[in-house]
Order: sequence, then C-alpha cells, then structure tokens
Amino acid sequence: MEEHSGNSAIVLLSGGVDSATTAAIARERGFCLHALTFDYGQRHASEVTAARRVAAALGVLEHVVERIDLRVFGGSALTDEIDVPKPGEAARIESGIPITYVPARNTIFLAFGLAFAEARGAHDIFIGVNAIDYSGYPDCRPEFVEAFQRLANVATKAGVSGERFTIQTPLMRMTKGEIIREGVRLGVDFGLTQSCYDPPAEGVACGRCDSCVFRRAGFQQAGLDDPTTYANTF
Repeated sequence: MEEHSGNSAIVLLSGGVDSATTAAIARERGFCLHALTFDYGQRHASEVTAARRVAAALGVLEHVVERIDLRVFGGSALTDEIDVPKPGEAARIESGIPITYVPARNTIFLAFGLAFAEARGAHDIFIGVNAIDYSGYPDCRPEFVEAFQRLANVATKAGVSGERFTIQTPLMRMTKGEIIREGVRLGVDFGLTQSCYDPPAEGVACGRCDSCVFRRAGFQQAGLDDPTTYANTF
C-alpha cells in the first residue's frame, strides 16, 4: 500500500454517532482519512455495516475492517453470554463501570490505529471518546488518552525519530446533543449510523440499552428527530 503522509489521519470508525462526527471533524480540518473499523466479535456486529456506509458517505481514502475476536476473552456483555442491561431510561443507567465495558478495548483499538498510522506516515489518530455523556468506561477518559499518546511516542520508530503522534479527541468535552448538532452542521447523515448494543433485527434498535438511551437523549437535547427505528419507546 502506498504511503499517504502529510495531512493523512487515522480515524477509528465504529459506525455510531460519535465516530461518524469525529470523522467529519477530521475531514473538515483538512485531513485525508484512513478509517479503521473492528469486527471484534461484538453482538452488535451490524455496526460494521454501518461503518462501511459512513466511510463511503464521507469519501474516506481507505477503509480497513480488521477482524480481532475478543470473544476468546469474554468478560463483557458485548462479547460474552451475558445479557445486555436494559434500564430503559437514563436515570436508571447503572453507576460505575458497566458490564458492557469490553476489557482494554480502546487500548487494543488504538494500538492497531498506531500501527496503521506509522505504516501510512500519518501522525494524527482520531477517536470519538467522550467524558461527559458516556457509560463510565475508563478508556474514554482524558487520562487514558494522554497516557496512550505518551506511549505512542516512545514505542514506535517514528516516535523515537522525532515524528510525534497526536491522539485527537475532538468530542471529549461535548454533550451528546452538542455532538449531534456538530455532526449535522458537518453534513453527517445519522440515518447511516448504528448505536444499539443489542439490536433485535437488522435496521432496528432495542431502544432500552444505555447506548440507545444516550442516543435518543442526545437527539432530544439537539432538538432533532432521531432517524433510528426503535423496538421499544418510552
């Protein structure tokens, strides 16, 4: 594969609201996008299809879908035979780190993103983590991102040669409503995205898992209609 250096960036693209908006922000900032999506054995594998749709709509330069089966470890409702919690309302979302946390997921994803960036001569890696409207995952916090960036710059040939990597987190301090409004401003078609952790059928979201709850609340905050079809509404 030919290297695309200079204004190239890696974008971790899950197919949801946050990653789609992050990719649109990176594009607006003038980067040529190399998107990276993971088929990691998640029960909501339809997000991979959504990521393909989003990548095509954004006109990314390259889209890699990497298969890494995290079901071999389990330990999460997304990768193991554990029911996805469905509180049905934001006030009842469990406190602390929920069972939908996938052990070390963002560490694994960013490690792949770092390898991809170094191979392409890119210095910027975009990830749509958020520390405000999120599910309490420890690998979505600024402390984690800062630590990984330090690692990236001491653990790679490029880093020790003075080519500094930056982990870009443009959504870190935004509410879900703000993220959605920003995506709309940038022309993101949220009808292409998928957020549900436990979709009951193709093209349908459960409406009750915490990811659905945050998505629906975000569209309400933004004063916009959510294009998602939900199996359950409250």
